[in-house]
Amino acid sequence: MAVEYRLLGPVEVLWEGRPLRMGGPKPRALLAALLLRAGHVVPADALVDVVWGEEPPETARALVQSYVSALRRALPEARRGEIETRAPGYAIRPEAGAVDLQRFEEAAATGRRAAARGDHADAARWLRDALALWRGPALGGVGEVLAGEAARLEEARQAVREERVAAELEAGGRENELIVELKRLVGRHPTRERLRGQLMLALYRVGRQADALALFEEGRAVLAEELGIDPCPELDRLHGAILRADPGLLRADGGTAAADLAAPQPPGPAWPVCLLPPAIGDFTGRKAEIAEVVEGLTAPRDATPVVVVSGPAGVGKSALAVKAAHLAMDAFPDGQLYGELQGTGAPLPPGDVLGRLLRALGAAPPDDPAERADLFRGLVAGRRLLLVLDDAGSEAQVRPLLPGSAGCGVLVTSRARLGGLDGVRRTDLAVLDEGRSLELLARVTGPRGATADPDEDAAARRIVTLCGGLPLALRIAGARLTTRRHWTPRVLAERLEDERRRLDELAVGDLEVRASLGLSYASLDHDARTVLRRLAALGPCDMAPWTVALLVDGAEDAAEEVLERLVDAQLLDWTGTDSAGQSRYRAHDLVRVYAAERAEAEDTAEEHTAAVGRALAAGLRLVERVAEEAPSGIVVLRPYLGGATSVNRSAGGAAAPWNGTGARGSGPAADVGAATTRRALADPYAWFEAEADTLATAVERAAALGLHALACAAATVLCSSSFAVGNRFDAWWRSHDAALAAARRAEDRAGEALLLIGLGQLRFEQDRYAEAQEYFRQAEPLCAAVGDLRGRAAALTGLGGNLRELGRLDGADDALKGAVEVFRRLGDEAGVGLACRLRGSVRLELGDHEGATALLHASLRAYRSLGSRRGEALTLRTLSLVHRSLGAYEEAERQAGRAHEILAGLGDPLMAAYAERARAKARLRLGRNREAEAELLGALDVCRAYRDRFGEALTLRTLGECALADGRHHEAEKRLTTAVRLWEALELRLPRARTLRDLATVREALGDGRGAASLRTEAESVFTECGVDAR
Repeated sequence: MAVEYRLLGPVEVLWEGRPLRMGGPKPRALLAALLLRAGHVVPADALVDVVWGEEPPETARALVQSYVSALRRALPEARRGEIETRAPGYAIRPEAGAVDLQRFEEAAATGRRAAARGDHADAARWLRDALALWRGPALGGVGEVLAGEAARLEEARQAVREERVAAELEAGGRENELIVELKRLVGRHPTRERLRGQLMLALYRVGRQADALALFEEGRAVLAEELGIDPCPELDRLHGAILRADPGLLRADGGTAAADLAAPQPPGPAWPVCLLPPAIGDFTGRKAEIAEVVEGLTAPRDATPVVVVSGPAGVGKSALAVKAAHLAMDAFPDGQLYGELQGTGAPLPPGDVLGRLLRALGAAPPDDPAERADLFRGLVAGRRLLLVLDDAGSEAQVRPLLPGSAGCGVLVTSRARLGGLDGVRRTDLAVLDEGRSLELLARVTGPRGATADPDEDAAARRIVTLCGGLPLALRIAGARLTTRRHWTPRVLAERLEDERRRLDELAVGDLEVRASLGLSYASLDHDARTVLRRLAALGPCDMAPWTVALLVDGAEDAAEEVLERLVDAQLLDWTGTDSAGQSRYRAHDLVRVYAAERAEAEDTAEEHTAAVGRALAAGLRLVERVAEEAPSGIVVLRPYLGGATSVNRSAGGAAAPWNGTGARGSGPAADVGAATTRRALADPYAWFEAEADTLATAVERAAALGLHALACAAATVLCSSSFAVGNRFDAWWRSHDAALAAARRAEDRAGEALLLIGLGQLRFEQDRYAEAQEYFRQAEPLCAAVGDLRGRAAALTGLGGNLRELGRLDGADDALKGAVEVFRRLGDEAGVGLACRLRGSVRLELGDHEGATALLHASLRAYRSLGSRRGEALTLRTLSLVHRSLGAYEEAERQAGRAHEILAGLGDPLMAAYAERARAKARLRLGRNREAEAELLGALDVCRAYRDRFGEALTLRTLGECALADGRHHEAEKRLTTAVRLWEALELRLPRARTLRDLATVREALGDGRGAASLRTEAESVFTECGVDAR
């Protein structure tokens, strides 16, 4: 039996009539994206865009691979091959008729063909069958990521519904039933004129002429009030036919009634009018956007086409509109009108604009604004005129200016998106990318801007970056280079580097970025201005509403509403929905610089410091709560404050909360809202992934503002709760570097010690073992000096793990033994679990299976007592290595499988890949080579996506063993040689020696006995030196 894929409603998959479990919104969104292009390869990058939008996590490609694997597993075994891996992405090839969307489109097409040949009864039946496949709004249950596709499908559904009604009207006999349905549809879609006309026709046919005429008048009022337009010509003709009781309306034998009614052609214009400003000669780029605008104005239509071009200040809306209008002139031979609405500054009343337009058309404007609108529509009726309305401030300013004739076209520019205008096509302009920005800068500067000096080319790219790709800023920068002939790009770039002077530099003649942004700022309400200034106080990062709410000391819902107003005003960008399901917002760099100027002028330094402290302290309290309720198994470090009650604690212990002043204890302490708290507790990995950069930026700002205790606390807690789990190395380094500098300025030795531990762990995770060792060795005596026992144990744990990787096993064992003793004395379960697990792996390397097993079981008890599923899984993986070393391969496979199941369920792809590799190696020992190799290839993809060179080398070695076991000696040699090179780059002798031993076996099989012996001798010398069990 075929699998049934459903998109026309909630996204789901049925097998034998029962729904299958396909995972959460993101896997379902990925499945929907594949099904929308069934039979075609969808690139992995396109799937990343679908699932995460413009700000995907660094691990997005690995997560896509994980989601695809999960979707395959959810399908019946016989159908898993329908999801294929095909470069550069994936494809799904369901059986014919298995996708409800495909069946919908086929039934609709059959119905249209029936209607075309005049068989309206058959057409209605097929179109009814198509509509019956819908179970609700399309693509339900996947969030907003496919909103555009869902809207497209809903429009297709509405079109088929209208075609079905048309077919039934043509067939005749069901008018009374249709009236009931059409009343409901017209009530739901009052501005859809085709539905209204169908209801008028049905009413007339059952003898309700008065009701049909009343329905027309109601429609006229709705269209005027909501859209500022008159009914379309077709509806007008139908209205006239009903007034005349035209007998053609009663026909049911082909053709729509409205189409059969001829309308008189209006007279042509007495003269062509052109009010367009000249197009900019050096206009650059925007070819796709211009083509979109021109097509929107000139495509066949049955109503006045209205195109809205929106974008932030200085992005080039007016220039693009004028360029597009000149290109579209041939489609509007009766003239081109232009009106400057001044919507951003002091908006002109629509009546004043109409007065100018009427005078341009040679008419005397009446005094009454409503009469001016009527006269304007009358004059342009039947003409093919283009109306350009520049800098509209609101929908209310535009509606009275819209013509009622389908022959006219309207092009509107606005900083707002004018979402209240229905039936319009919208083109949003973003800033230019680097290539187009450099092209614009070069065209403005002319020949003198060209240079063969690579330093000056680099300076030009820096100018583009500092201007943020904003065309107005680039034009000003180019003009300054042109008018100051002694300046080079390097001189201007250096002047722009200083944020406090940047807007001063971006002014020339009557062009000024500050003035342009100031108009937008002046139009904001008080709350929106405050939010914009607070965003600037935190710095250059994107933010979720909870952060903004804390910066302004308000509620999250209210903050999100203000953020959306700022997006509408084009002063913020909505950057997408993050991995935790939160909307995120970011200011363009020049907007942020302007807001920082306003913050300095309007706010006090104390207000800035309080805002940053409030946001970071609340974020820190939430991170601590998540660590306590869903412990990761990593030791959570907190600053040592001294005294009997403030010894560094394990996750789960009690402590006074951090407040916005940068200290623990009583005082003002706003909290993250309930919705965000639930989101973070429900999926800590996703929330940390989303917030890592913002929290790191907040740490940097807190350190710069003198909140050193809060900065140190946040950096150390984030290190053990977030960055260490998610491999967020850049955010990890930024936060620790800033906090360490602040701690040293404040002579805070306890905070300095913990930050050194965090930096050591960072370098360890980055496989930079020599640097890691140095940081741990600096931290350990500092902790001892300030009496921080737990911090010292954490430093010893880090040092022991580092020495283990370097093959210095005796030193590693001593350090970890000391750490275990201290953690046990402190009753720190997280520390005991970690140190015992690491020491157990060291004892395994030394051949002490009994000691390793005892330590690993102690680790399991600690983690289970703590409730750390992640810690338990990592220990189970290490335990599987012990079983494999003892030859108990089935038990090794079982323990590694349990670890993989837990880690995959927690959303930790990298550690799940390590567990998968351990299970694959057990399967290799059991002779299930192909099964093992398939798993290893997936694990290799994940390690590479995370830039984990250690995991990559480890997996390549095991893949080489698989090839060797299958007799594929040249393939084995290639994989093992690559692994050796990685071990050499990492300076890890012991795993390199094990790989050399495997490579020796390959060389021997290839007939190179001398080379094999040399490799084996080198490997054995390392084993002897390290004192390890040469497994």
